[in-house]
Amino acid sequence: MVSSLARRRVRWQTRVRWLPRVRWLPWVRWKPHPIIASKPEEREQNITYMDASLYKAAAEGKIEVFNNYQELDLESQKTPNHDNVLHVNLATHELAAWFSNGILSRTRSFPKLYFFILLFLWFFIIKKKSEKRSDFIGQILTKCPSLLLQTNAKGQTPLHVAAMNGHSAIVKLLIKSCAKARDGDLEKLEMGQVNAVREMLRITDQESNTALHLAVKYGDVEMVKELLEHEDPDFQYSANKNQETPLYLAAKRGDTGMLSILLEISNSTGHGGPHSRTALHAAAMAGDIAAATTIILKKNRNLIKERDEDGHTPLHYAAHLGCISVVEELLKTDVSAAYIGDRKLGMTPLLMAARQGYLGTRQSPFSFHSWWY
Repeated sequence: MVSSLARRRVRWQTRVRWLPRVRWLPWVRWKPHPIIASKPEEREQNITYMDASLYKAAAEGKIEVFNNYQELDLESQKTPNHDNVLHVNLATHELAAWFSNGILSRTRSFPKLYFFILLFLWFFIIKKKSEKRSDFIGQILTKCPSLLLQTNAKGQTPLHVAAMNGHSAIVKLLIKSCAKARDGDLEKLEMGQVNAVREMLRITDQESNTALHLAVKYGDVEMVKELLEHEDPDFQYSANKNQETPLYLAAKRGDTGMLSILLEISNSTGHGGPHSRTALHAAAMAGDIAAATTIILKKNRNLIKERDEDGHTPLHYAAHLGCISVVEELLKTDVSAAYIGDRKLGMTPLLMAARQGYLGTRQSPFSFHSWWY
């Protein structure tokens, strides 16, 4: 009698004989398992990963939970993404979660009722939620002001997260708290400069975004104004990793209010963008919004002839997209821009408009003006 172990061995050898050989599969790239190939990561010093109860309390803004802990070191309490208590609270959308899990989830099949309940609850509850968040943030900063300048795994401070999530009131609170800490707690904040507020405003994340970049990107005009009022008017904001300055981001949105504030308060706002474009290029591509173009031209008229890496001026883009009012505004400013050809084919804005079929239309500014003759 053949033992069961021997039978299993024969069966396994038969199977192995029919397995395809790895070297016949050139597209397979075998790599050692990361756990085997690398040394185990050492636990970062001075970090205590917050437990679930603290995380939930931070997300919900329950200050009483933190008050109940004796000798809790808030400075070392982090998530695996290095978010501290402030990061967690500011990134949590309590109202949105309440909407999705509460009464609104039961009224989605009734669109009109859903809409009116949404509006009512939003305006009724949003103020209370905002006040609760502000109170929580204020009390946490009283306990541990050094949380202001801590960054998470993305290099973002609590100010970055507040700007991303549209917390205008919190941005004011963070700036005010930083100003207070500057007077009496500089050593704990590890600040070498006297002006701690501006240092906080100039911190960039891993994408080279300041809080102003994010506030402009997400379209909060009041927040942008608040951030600029505490910054040096002559401070030059650099571009982020996408080569976008705050002014370029505002022009990209076609946001006239934000453009006005940026150009009015800041004396040295850079206009650069990706692919050697300017803020005027971005405004021309934002749609048929002549007001945005006008605001930029009043500040810097010379941008009208600036060419990107393909040799296209703002007028090229406006003509290609059929933005009639923008084309008219650009031509009124400097008609000579209409004769600039691009680098590849030497196409002028007029030829671009003709190629797109805009030249013969009644609305086209190319059809009835004498600028071309």
